[in-house]
Amino acid sequence: MSGLNREAGKEERKKSGGGVINRLKTRRIQGKEGSVSGPCTATPVMEQELLGLNELRPEHVLGLSRVTENYLCKPEDNIYGIDFTRFKIRDLDTSSILFEISKPCTEQEDDDDGGQLDVSAGRFVRYQFTPAFLRLRRVGATVEFTVGEKPLKSFRMIERHFFRDRILKSFDFDFGFCIPNSRNTCEHMYEFPPLSEDLVRLMIDNPYETRSDSFYFVDNKLIMHNKADYAYNGGQ
Repeated sequence: MSGLNREAGKEERKKSGGGVINRLKTRRIQGKEGSVSGPCTATPVMEQELLGLNELRPEHVLGLSRVTENYLCKPEDNIYGIDFTRFKIRDLDTSSILFEISKPCTEQEDDDDGGQLDVSAGRFVRYQFTPAFLRLRRVGATVEFTVGEKPLKSFRMIERHFFRDRILKSFDFDFGFCIPNSRNTCEHMYEFPPLSEDLVRLMIDNPYETRSDSFYFVDNKLIMHNKADYAYNGGQ
């Protein structure tokens, strides 16, 4: 989660008017390494084609067959003032915390190697997990975010994970409606498809070649695009 720093564990008080959104299960999981639940009707498209469009919609990014090299929207496209302030990943089967970061109160960034953030870009985060992460089947990602003066209607995130040029999985979440000037919290529930042993070994042996795009839409219009990459060789 871009623009965030590691959190020691203290919970912040929600602002007046904020709310807690229920746990959100992905409505679409697809990938060559797992079964597809629900048909994908998106037309295949190249990144360069999307860069020439004035407005990007969910069906556009769902047609991408590889991770993007560019950001498909500008920071100023976030006209709703959405700001992610906290992010936590946990194993749903054991409730153990795997990763936790929060937005710092000062300009200084934490140099802890649990999550290295590209401060200059502000939209990129680097994760390092142990190989055991690739064996997990159910993971919960809790995100806290604030909203500016405009209401969010049909706030939606599409998150697509790739290893090299292979799509691993695609997740699609609806946040629903968020009132103006609110602080909101929700937990995305990821159910990972099983990966072959050969692919697991490749992902461990090639850190940061696993990458993801997170696309955020309001009223089916792209307003935010974040990126991440991953290593699974922690502790080795």
